[in-house]
Amino acid sequence: MESMLTRVQILVLGAGWTSAFVKALCDAEDISYAATSRSGRDSTIPFIFDPDSDDISPYMILPTTRTLLITFPITTKGASERLIRLYGQTHGLDSADNENKTRFIQLGTTGIWDGRQLRDGSSTLPTHNWFDRQSPFTRTPRAEAEEELLAMSRLFPTTVLNLAGLWGGTRSPKNWVDKIASSKEALKAKGSIHLIHGVDVARAVIAIHRRFDRAEGQRWILSDGRVYDWWDLASAWGSRGSGTDEAQSSMPEDRSPQRIWVRELMEEEGIRALPRNVELLGRALDSRDFWRTFDLSPLHARIEA
Repeated sequence: MESMLTRVQILVLGAGWTSAFVKALCDAEDISYAATSRSGRDSTIPFIFDPDSDDISPYMILPTTRTLLITFPITTKGASERLIRLYGQTHGLDSADNENKTRFIQLGTTGIWDGRQLRDGSSTLPTHNWFDRQSPFTRTPRAEAEEELLAMSRLFPTTVLNLAGLWGGTRSPKNWVDKIASSKEALKAKGSIHLIHGVDVARAVIAIHRRFDRAEGQRWILSDGRVYDWWDLASAWGSRGSGTDEAQSSMPEDRSPQRIWVRELMEEEGIRALPRNVELLGRALDSRDFWRTFDLSPLHARIEA
């Protein structure tokens, strides 16, 4: 199957939840756009990335693009280099042509700043709570593949955008409370959570697309600039417990198990008010660098139900 598009400004490899927000913003700002999926559903381009294959045929149907956004994780050593190389080979891209070369954005996760010991055991991550984009991180296979992609900036501009927890559209943080706080002990162990709305992810992608020179070769943390407390959210959004719909609907909201557990935990731990201090939450992410560099502020700077 041949692509009907020969050139777009932004090409998204892996149409999914994030791409819907990117597409909406591209449409609003008259930016040409295309996306791929494994099946070619919903007018996307069928494309399957094989991290171990040098077969160029899957890349032949992709349009040429100014910015290529990779939304899926890459965890195989050598795969990031292979993707960039094969796309460049099939689209006549010259790494010396600074004006027309494609730029690559990889979406990652902020989970790599988790405070655990580095996998090689040679050193440990900071013991303090705050992490920014320059802080050491756990070298997972995914993070190492991202480092490989960043190293390719000597040939083609690359950057990595590490995202906090995604919400918006069909993703509502309110619906997560039952899962993460299924028991008092589970809730007791919960500290911080960091979030970013899909609209702000799309705004970040477009900002990098327009000023890639500010992002090239660098890794960024993207959150809404807040550190949320799971106890605070569970207290606000606790469910009404299990049982029949009739029993749940007749139960007063202040009798939800999570709300009761939070109240008990506050007494047991000597917490006077919520949210708890950052020092008690275990991890805090500083995303100011991104917003400062691109002269933006989050539009969805506080989560809603």
